[in-house]
Amino acid sequence: MQHFEKLKPVAQLALRWAMAIIFLYHGYPKLFTHRQAAYAAFPHMGFPWYFALIAGTVEFFGGCLLVAGLFTRLVALLLAGEMSIAIWKVGLAHGVLALGNYEFPMILAAAAFMLLVVGPGPVSFDRVIFKTKS
Repeated sequence: MQHFEKLKPVAQLALRWAMAIIFLYHGYPKLFTHRQAAYAAFPHMGFPWYFALIAGTVEFFGGCLLVAGLFTRLVALLLAGEMSIAIWKVGLAHGVLALGNYEFPMILAAAAFMLLVVGPGPVSFDRVIFKTKS
């Protein structure tokens, strides 16, 4: 098992980049290409239209910061919070047994929580700028 410990930095980088790709993919349209569709969709989910801007900003710029590994724990906290709200207000509105409605935000919330706890890893600007060990 000690051999896997050597892979921890690669795993942290892979997790950060995978999450970054997903959040960039979902945040970009909310801000730049399909704003009107997002503005129309959010009220149907029980949110004011401007929450689309908030979600898009957190997702897109959070994804950018995850790529660089900058302010990773703060970004992870915001993304975990956003996904938790999505699970609570949107996914669970259909019931606990409707797992298909909230499985994607659930794994993203868990991954964000993991980054919050373990940090960005050694291949990050957080490590260089803030001299952290994680």
